[in-house]
Amino acid sequence: MAGRWQRLYRGETTINFYGRRNIGFVISGIVLLATVISLFAQGLNLGIDFKGGIAYELPASGALTIDTARTILEENKVEASGAKIQTLSSGGDQRLRVQLGELDAKVETAVKDDLAAKAKVKVEEVSVEKVSATWGRSITWNAVRALLIFLVLVSLFIAWRFESRMAAGAIAAVVHDVGVSVGVYSLLQLEVTPSTVVAFLTILGFSLYDTIVVFDKVHENTTRFSGSRVSYGDVVNVSMNQVLMRSLNTSVAALLPVMSLLILGSGLFGAVALQEFALALLVGMATGAYSSIYIATPILGILKERSAEYITKRGELSLGNDMATLMATGAPVSRRASARKAESSAESPAMPAVDAILSHPPRPRKKSRR
Repeated sequence: MAGRWQRLYRGETTINFYGRRNIGFVISGIVLLATVISLFAQGLNLGIDFKGGIAYELPASGALTIDTARTILEENKVEASGAKIQTLSSGGDQRLRVQLGELDAKVETAVKDDLAAKAKVKVEEVSVEKVSATWGRSITWNAVRALLIFLVLVSLFIAWRFESRMAAGAIAAVVHDVGVSVGVYSLLQLEVTPSTVVAFLTILGFSLYDTIVVFDKVHENTTRFSGSRVSYGDVVNVSMNQVLMRSLNTSVAALLPVMSLLILGSGLFGAVALQEFALALLVGMATGAYSSIYIATPILGILKERSAEYITKRGELSLGNDMATLMATGAPVSRRASARKAESSAESPAMPAVDAILSHPPRPRKKSRR
């Protein structure tokens, strides 16, 4: 066990990531399919900033509870089933937030007065936030446009710094990470707010960072093995094993504060907004570390293997000790040498008998004529 940890720490593991790439593709395909089904079935729980509406917030004192707030809405002929009512905690104080769609001016005032009366507070203590549906659609379109511009600029930069195939793999990984994160929000019906968009942008940055770390090592090993007849699958495998520990360290270091934010912020302090924000970061960072190994780099390998430089070595992989030799010497073990090594390791140290080598008993020697 200690030897395995030492090899992992030194980047000397010989895991066949590229040969098992289809496992990652299948897992990601299932998750993304669930995302698509959930989006068509129930969609996203968009916040007031995106779909418009009105939100009341006031101290949760007196007899005001979530159930009584629903009763007040029903008495004012407001559809309570579509309302989002939650208790927000900040230190020792608790506030009630009631989020609705757009209301008539008279109904809006009546609901505000009834909430204040039930909570036994002044009407001025009830804060009201209104967002028009038109403004919400504008914000949504601007967010989508900013995301598309971001992806285009990142693609151009990676293509300039490395090559176009790496840009394709990186963008595929980013789309994968955003898709998984959106799927989690859709399945759990978590509210999508501007804070969520900020979390998604953070996810994109982390996903690209982890992918660029792997691509930089792939680019370095491509130059290193340029004089040897090495398949691109071997270049990918060696590179991912060499940066595996670095990726794990980066992911763990990033996830620990996010988990603290999720557990302490939402669990102990009851900050619901922190819970939704931290959950997006947690899912996005975890999928970012996963996609850099099982999505971005395998896609790069598949595209690169089709080039004229590597197509003759397509499908050839150095495994186990052969990969370790390649990592140490920079030269692949030939197929013939690998086969001889496998045969010699399978045989016993003692010399085999002649009868074990021959497939038939030896013929009797003819007597010589005098």
